[in-house]
Amino acid sequence: MNSRQDDGLGRCGWVGHEQIYIDYHDQEWGVPVYDHRQLFEKLILDGFQAGLSWLTILKKRGNFQRAFDGFEPEVIVDYDNRKVESLMSDAGIVRNRAKIEGSIRNAQGWLRIMQRPGGFSTFLWDFVDGTPCVNHWRELSQVPAETEVSRAMSKALRAEGFTFVGPTICYAFMQAVGLVNDHTLGCFRHGEVQRD
Repeated sequence: MNSRQDDGLGRCGWVGHEQIYIDYHDQEWGVPVYDHRQLFEKLILDGFQAGLSWLTILKKRGNFQRAFDGFEPEVIVDYDNRKVESLMSDAGIVRNRAKIEGSIRNAQGWLRIMQRPGGFSTFLWDFVDGTPCVNHWRELSQVPAETEVSRAMSKALRAEGFTFVGPTICYAFMQAVGLVNDHTLGCFRHGEVQRD
């Protein structure tokens, strides 16, 4: 089922009525992202979402960006115990030691992948042969939680030392950064995201 707000536009059924969620759906979700650092940030935030709602993370995103030095992997890779403890005392973010420490390991993996031709962006986009996979779901209930591709991505990222990158997290990430267009057919963004 699609969601309709006061503007009369059909949206994906997961969109609630909070403006921050509507804006995220309308402006970001499903738009192809190719920037290495932006992809890293989104993957880390999706990892922090595990067990929580995306709305919780979205509301704290500015705090995360501040606390994690703009999600610059070259900075995060040097985080020490003092920095971890500082993050653990930061009420503006999700204070989960395993996820915080995992972000450091993920930064190490990102740096390794960046040494390869095409870097992190190419590494990820190769899973869809460089072109967004456009699905044609009529209902939210048809959208899978994970796919063969997200399982392959999860396995490849784990082989590079990444954590909090299970197949479900990877699929949510793929949807968010436009590797997959999972806007439902009744959503006004379905046809637009490929043109953004």
